Amino acid sequence: MKPRTFKLLAGISAIALLRCVLTAPQAELWRPGSSNSPSGQTPITAATPLPATYLPPTREPGQPILSPTPDAQRFLPTLRVNDEQYVLQPGDTLGKIAQKFQVSLDQLISANQIGNPDLVDVGQVLVIPVATPQAPGSAFKIIPDSELVYGPASMTLDVFQYVKSTGGYLANYRETLDDGMYTGAEIILKVAREYSVNPRILLAVLDYMSGWVTRAEPAEGTLNYPMLYFDGDRVGLYRQLAWAANQLNRGYYLWKVNALSHFALADNGMTPANGTINAGTAGVQQLMAALFGRSEWDKAVSDQGIFATYSSMFGYPFDLAIEPMIPADLTSPPMQLPFEPGVVWSFTGGPHGGWGDGSAWAAIDFAPPPGAYNCSVSDAWATAVTGGTVVRSETGVVVLDLDGDGLEQTGWTVLYLHISSSERIPAGSVVAIGDRIGHPSCEGGVSNGTHLHLARRYNGEWIPADGLQPFNLDGWISRGVGVEYNGTLELNGATVEAWDRLVPQNQISR
Repeated sequence: MKPRTFKLLAGISAIALLRCVLTAPQAELWRPGSSNSPSGQTPITAATPLPATYLPPTREPGQPILSPTPDAQRFLPTLRVNDEQYVLQPGDTLGKIAQKFQVSLDQLISANQIGNPDLVDVGQVLVIPVATPQAPGSAFKIIPDSELVYGPASMTLDVFQYVKSTGGYLANYRETLDDGMYTGAEIILKVAREYSVNPRILLAVLDYMSGWVTRAEPAEGTLNYPMLYFDGDRVGLYRQLAWAANQLNRGYYLWKVNALSHFALADNGMTPANGTINAGTAGVQQLMAALFGRSEWDKAVSDQGIFATYSSMFGYPFDLAIEPMIPADLTSPPMQLPFEPGVVWSFTGGPHGGWGDGSAWAAIDFAPPPGAYNCSVSDAWATAVTGGTVVRSETGVVVLDLDGDGLEQTGWTVLYLHISSSERIPAGSVVAIGDRIGHPSCEGGVSNGTHLHLARRYNGEWIPADGLQPFNLDGWISRGVGVEYNGTLELNGATVEAWDRLVPQNQISR
């Protein structure tokens, strides 16, 4: 893989050229009972009916199809016993490096005596300290995998009706984002759809941290930070919950690829993961590790923590399980390159996060001609990779359902991101392969250049573009090299390489 040719600060806030960084939109908060209450509280989006097509199988209560007791020991990556060195690369951030080597950000900063973590240079050599492990983590299983992803199991909950029925602070909450005002229930569903995380676990962790779902008057200290994640850039329910969903995804997908040996706790401690947990539980343990030190983490991941809160709200979680989420014989359907014939595009991003940096590396990026690095609406068209139904069309986003049932939570779906509102295909449209979807732009995220972000899910689970089911686009197969955004498309010995600008190596056409 060719090295990146641009110089970029490697601090926490670094953003790379022609890459998308999915950030929460600007928000204006309205608290129930405040003087700035909005007049007329009609939701800007209607509650979507949730058909009960995929109900859990009938069985006696308390008899899970995935046992919450420990299973056979799973092989886990071993902890390092010696310090290592790492040379900062373009696009690196200290946060990503800490996650990669599974040390806390504070440990990394302290070991290298870094005064300003946003001002470290490409080429700087970092010492990666050895994590100091504690006793092994809990073996208790909190939720099945299907309760973490926005898949078939999520269809059994009407988010709007449930939030209304609880009568808590969330039921009367309003927050204004870039594209309008959202109710509390709409924010839950928005985060669930974007990050593909089950709304039940979002509601459970929210209530565990702040009581927003079931209490009419939660503690004053939770009103700006309902997940108790005290970051000035994460004020309000949407930003707090988006951060939480990203952490849930991080634990889930790292566990799925056997890349999680221990959890970095909020107090800089390290807890080795127990090899008998499942991916859904790993997601919850990761989120709780980002919030708590060891004693509070132990409680949160025990049967008295998130599990108890979830059970009191929705019942025994394993009674709702739908397993397996991904069939053993799953194959990716052949698809077409997402642009019109005879137009040369640039392959600008190899496998990277489907939504946020916590999800599986489900996405690849293409930039339309002429490859300019500013943000503008392109005249070129993004097109349907295969036939299907548009189940969602909103700011920057189009989601195409491939299995014909018109449901986002089931079967194969394709996410198009950064689609301009101008001439964007409306929800409900039935498309054939090659039909026009919309124009690439920078809408729906932050980017230094106009491009298209393309990702896939199956039953709500992000499918890695560098895994067993890579993209097959007109025969071009997506490959990764273990470095986010780096990768290739390969066809009959020919290779197109991902670069974040227009170069001969990344040109591709149909």
